[in-house]
This record gives sequence, structure tokens and C-alpha cells, in this order.
Amino acid sequence: MEVSREKEHLLSLKVMRLTKSSFITNVPILCEKRDVPFHGSGGECTLQDVYPSVGTTPKMESFAVGEILMLPQNFGSIYLGETFSCYISVHNDSNHLVKEILVKTDLQTSSQRLTLSGGGTPAKPELTPEGCIDEVIHHEVKELGTHILVCAVSYATPSGENMYFRKFFKFQVLKPLDVKTKFYNAESYNRRHLLESDEVYLEAQIKNITQSPMVMEKVSLEPSNEYTCRELNHVEGGKTGETTFGKFTYLNPMDTRQYLYCLKAKPLPGSNRPPIIKGVSNIGKLDIVWKTNMGEKGRLQTSQLQRMAPGYGDVKLNVTQVPDSAPVEKPFNIKCRFTSCCERTMDLKLVLNNSSNGLYWLGVSGRELGKLGPGACMEVELTLLAGTPGLQNISGLRLTDTYLKRTYEHDDIAQIFVYSQEEGA
Repeated sequence: MEVSREKEHLLSLKVMRLTKSSFITNVPILCEKRDVPFHGSGGECTLQDVYPSVGTTPKMESFAVGEILMLPQNFGSIYLGETFSCYISVHNDSNHLVKEILVKTDLQTSSQRLTLSGGGTPAKPELTPEGCIDEVIHHEVKELGTHILVCAVSYATPSGENMYFRKFFKFQVLKPLDVKTKFYNAESYNRRHLLESDEVYLEAQIKNITQSPMVMEKVSLEPSNEYTCRELNHVEGGKTGETTFGKFTYLNPMDTRQYLYCLKAKPLPGSNRPPIIKGVSNIGKLDIVWKTNMGEKGRLQTSQLQRMAPGYGDVKLNVTQVPDSAPVEKPFNIKCRFTSCCERTMDLKLVLNNSSNGLYWLGVSGRELGKLGPGACMEVELTLLAGTPGLQNISGLRLTDTYLKRTYEHDDIAQIFVYSQEEGA
């Protein structure tokens, strides 16, 4: 039987959230001239009257009460990723012996109901007058929105009557951080090893949207099975653990910090070349750990970050070798790699299309390159002649699949600086 009026019960229930104290600054408000910080005259009280050894009048803030610790007055703000802790006390207010006491605590959210304590715990046989049952529970908050703490107490009176009552405590779980991500596709070239490197750069913007500063203990990226990750937030050659953000890693309210990671697709088994990733792929998860100004710890882990791979069409072109500069009116060579991104075999023909940008192809246009199977690649060396000094774009490559009569155009594939003979000397 559930009784609505608690005063009829022999037991009372008290619940208090356990949280760290907070700092409070008390600034005095002065209303009259006779207040101590004022320097009066005549018959008014002066600082010299109160403190004869003081020669000059100090400033008003010298009399303010400094930052002191204040115990929490209510449930306060609870943020996602923090640990909710509370103290539960059941006290026998009567002069009778109470038996078979069972205390159960549940947490109700918008999607589920969790049992925090008392689910499989046997009932306490008896509770003497003025006796109490104390319990501390901890729960890591993993869901936003309204939470209801349900505390239920059941017991038996000396006459054998079974009694039962509940108390509800509602609180809101707020979002502590605003996380935004950006992906940058970078096809870089390693001139020393003559291998292209398909890298993806992830920029994570983390904003503190709480009302107090926090210390960012860890912000790391846990890559998926398809990628390896290199963190770019530490100083190379610096002290162990030294980050690019300086010695202190605290984040003030409404401040934003940017973290950068370099991801690279794992090579295929038996090959040193990265695979061609198409469509949407899972990059990994961000793991964020912080502490508040009073040392309370919080942790958040994002869902799988997804990246849309760039579309290369049926044929992907990589320039594997190109000089930084070349003299005007002298030939130079480049090397290209053509990789098949489709599931069929192609018969390719190379067409060189000269444009008016100051670079001219040398060689036979329309030559047959041969068959290219699914996922296969071929290397081609080409020659150009620079006719105009300056920074020039290499363009005008055309690949034609003779099977389907389909042409693939490749422009602005690389850049080269062209200089005159006098500048080179």
C-alpha cells in the first residue's frame, strides 16, 4: 500500500547530492560615510580611529571578504559525462522497532529506467529508534535531458503492516561541450620515397559551454580499423606532454580550442599502397576527458565520425614525380600513376591537349596505354616544355576508354615554377 502522506510513516527519507564546494566572493556594499572604508572628517569615524597604526586609507576592496568555499545549496548544474553522486539516508523517527527495511533507488530518463541500488540487496532485518540506513550511490551520466531520481522505501511496522512510500527528485542534465569537426583531404607527395600519400586531416573544434573553466586532460582520437592516426597537438622536440596550447590547458567558458589529427588509410595486405576508399567511411571516435575548477572529472566520447571520400571517377591520377622548378624553353619530365577505381577492365588511350598557359606537351598524343584491370595501376613518364616564366599549372591530360568510348579529363594536376636562364644563373 502506497501512502501519500509522509507524516504517517515511521521512517523519513533524506537525499543530498554530493558535489564539491564552490568559490564565492563577497563584495561589501557601502551606504553611509561612517562605513569603515570611507575616510571621514570631523566627528566621523576614520580608519585612523579604528586602526591607529595605519597611515593611509586602503582601498575598499581591501576590506572585501576574499574567495571562500560555499557548500552547495541545491542540486546545481549536472553535465553530460560527469558522475552524479548522492547521499541517501533513511532515519527511524519513531519510538518503535521497524523491520524488513528495503531501500531502492532508480534513475528514470526519457529512454530507460536504471536501478542504481537496492535491486538485489536483501532487506535490513530491523532498525531501532533513532537508527538510520546510509548509502552513497554513483552514476555516470550518459544521456541529456530530464532525469528523475526515484527513491522507494518499504518496511514493516511492529504490528506487521507493510508500509511503502517514494520520493522523486528531478534534475536536468546539460551539454558541457560543443564539438564540431571538419575534414580536409590532402594528397601529398613524398619526393624521397616516390610514393603518394592519401592523408585526411581532422580538425576538432571544442567549445566550453558551461559556466566555469575546465582543464582539458585528454582529447584523443581513437581511429577505426581502416585508419591509423597521428596527433598534431604536441610540440615536436619539446618536453614530454607539452602541447601546442602552452603550459596550461584550461578552457574558459565560451572559449573554443582546435585540435588537429592526421589520418591515413591502412595499406592493403601485401601492398604498400593505401586502398581506394569510396563513399562514406568511419574515421573513429573522439575521447575527451576534463576536470572542473574543483577537480570533478568528466568524460565524453563522440559517436563514429564519418567522412565522405572524394570522388575520383573511374580513373584516379597521381603525379608521383615533378620538379620544383624548370628553366624556360628547356624540357622536363614528370611521372604519373593511373589507378583504376572501377570494377571493370579498361583499355586506355592517352591524349595530350596543349593549352595556352605556357606549358607544352612533347611526345606522341593518342598513344595506347593498354589494359588496366580493377584496382590496378600503371606508371607513365611524360615530357613538357615551358615557354613562359612564372608559376604554371600542368593541365591537358585526357584518358579515353576505348571499350566504352568514355573520356576522362585531368586538369591542374600539378604546379611548377618556370624561370628564365638569367634568374637561374
